[in-house]
Amino acid sequence: MFGVGYFKYAPGTAASFITCIIYYILWIAEFSLHNHKIYLVCFLIIIFIYSISIIDKLSQFFKEKDPKEIVIDEFVGQCIPLVAFLFRPENLSHLGGRVNNYILIYILLSFILFRFFDILKPYPINIVDKKMKNGVGVMLDDIIAGIYSTIVIYIIYALWF
Repeated sequence: MFGVGYFKYAPGTAASFITCIIYYILWIAEFSLHNHKIYLVCFLIIIFIYSISIIDKLSQFFKEKDPKEIVIDEFVGQCIPLVAFLFRPENLSHLGGRVNNYILIYILLSFILFRFFDILKPYPINIVDKKMKNGVGVMLDDIIAGIYSTIVIYIIYALWF
């Protein structure tokens, strides 16, 4: 993903951050994300399936289970709360011009929470990370972190907004 896997420090964080930037650019460019949400989900599923075999091959090449050079798992995991935003039940028309602030806060929360869960690896992420020594495990721990992030964000928004 743009070579960020080769960053010396925090390549996973960089990949998550770039994913958030791309999402925000698509949002403010008024790319109709809502009309394409099913395509985005299908795209993520295809990337997930394709990535499993690629990660297995690259893990052998780098001689590590989860090489830092591979950041597609962070991309997919970070996309989960971002794409979930498109499926939220409420309409944002009441926000008027503040909708971009709303989405920016959502993106920031999704980034912080995803990195939190991905780095700390609470249960069952820690089990997946330790027991599944293949491409599925590499992808699955980030997917669970993305799901956890989505749940926490939805709880925050239900209580706060």
